[in-house]
This record gives sequence, structure tokens and C-alpha cells, in this order.
Amino acid sequence: MEISNILKPEAVLAGVKASGKKHILQELSRHAASVTGIDESRIFETLLERERLGTTGVGNGIAIPHGKLKDIDRLHGVFARLDKPIDFDAIDEHPVDLIFLLLAPEGAGADHLKALARISRLLRDETVCKKLRGADTADGLYLLLTQSEAQAA
Repeated sequence: MEISNILKPEAVLAGVKASGKKHILQELSRHAASVTGIDESRIFETLLERERLGTTGVGNGIAIPHGKLKDIDRLHGVFARLDKPIDFDAIDEHPVDLIFLLLAPEGAGADHLKALARISRLLRDETVCKKLRGADTADGLYLLLTQSEAQAA
């Protein structure tokens, strides 16, 4: 599972301003709607339902909100680097500034899990996260998120 199969350059956001968890989930839902063609409110509700089960703030300033939608055709990602870290109810209680949203079709069991694992592995790399936090542009973020694939090829 390659990040470039999930994440397109137009789905990467740099320097996003958000006041809190709900606000950033709304912003990401709006952007995901433009990328997927799925209604923004459906995406937002799906993300909120998942957050009610437990936080997707995985620690070290990272969150991976995700959900499954009936009308989506494939896995879609949206990545955002926030201007300032926000409270996301993360498991380590630290604020979050790197968020990778993942949306999957309802029947995408194994693919959804493989994608979450791939995103998690990438964002556990402290060097990658440090570079992501230093990137100023969406293009720069996209290259950092997908460069490990090019190096592995």
C-alpha cells in the first residue's frame, strides 16, 4: 500500500489554522468532500462517530482520523500540517499538528487496515515528522510523504 495511491497532491494542506478538534475535522471534511465528491456533512459525521469510539490522536503530535463510507469508490487521504498544534484528546495528551485523514469504502476491510498501518509507520518516523513540521508548502509536504516510496523502488 503506497501513500501515493491514497493521497493526491491536491489533498495536502500546509499551515492550516484550527481552533480545536471539531473545527479541524470540519475543515478536513470540507476538503475531503471536494476530493471525493461525497457530501461534507456525511464525512464529518463519519469522523465524529469514529472519534466517539476512541481518539484517533495517536501521540507525538499526530492524529489519523478515519472512517468508512458507503458511496466512496476507493481509499482517499487528506493530509494537513497545522499552523499551531491543537488539543485532539490524543492518547499522550499532547497537542496535534500533523493529521492524516483516511476515508475508505465500506467493504475495504483489509485495504483499510493496510493503509492505516502504512500511514502509522510513516508518521512514527521521527525524521519524517521533523521534516513535515519544517515544510512550508503543500508540494513540499506531498514530496516528503511520498519520497520514501521513491527511495524504496
